[in-house]
Amino acid sequence: QVQLVESGGGLVQAGGSLRLSCAASGRAVSTFPMGWFRQAPGKEREFVAAIRWTGGTTYADSVKGRFAISRDLAKNTMYLQMNSLKPEDTAVYYCAGKSGLFSEYDYWGQGTQVTVSS
Repeated sequence: QVQLVESGGGLVQAGGSLRLSCAASGRAVSTFPMGWFRQAPGKEREFVAAIRWTGGTTYADSVKGRFAISRDLAKNTMYLQMNSLKPEDTAVYYCAGKSGLFSEYDYWGQGTQVTVSS
C-alpha cells in the first residue's frame, strides 16, 4: 500500500520561499508519476506541478518560473521548492501519485497548509 506524507508547509511573507516534501512509502518514487495540487478556501483543487517517472516535469502557468518539482530517489521523497511566493499561493498543498501510467491520480497525501501574508 502506497502512503504519501507531506511536510514543510507554514506561514511566510510574500516574496519568501518554502520547500514542501512528500515522503513516499510502499513504492519507489521513480516508478510512478507524481504531482502537487493545491486547494484554496472556496476554490476547487488545482494542478500545480507534475514529475513523470522519467523525471520530466510540467507546471501550471501560474507557478512556472517560481516553483520547482524534484525528487530524491535515495530518500524516496518528492519536493516542491516554492520561491517568490504570492498571497494567491495560499492553499492546502497535496502530493499525489498515479498507480499506473495512464490512470488518474489515486494516491493522495493528507495535505499541508501554506499561508502567504502580504
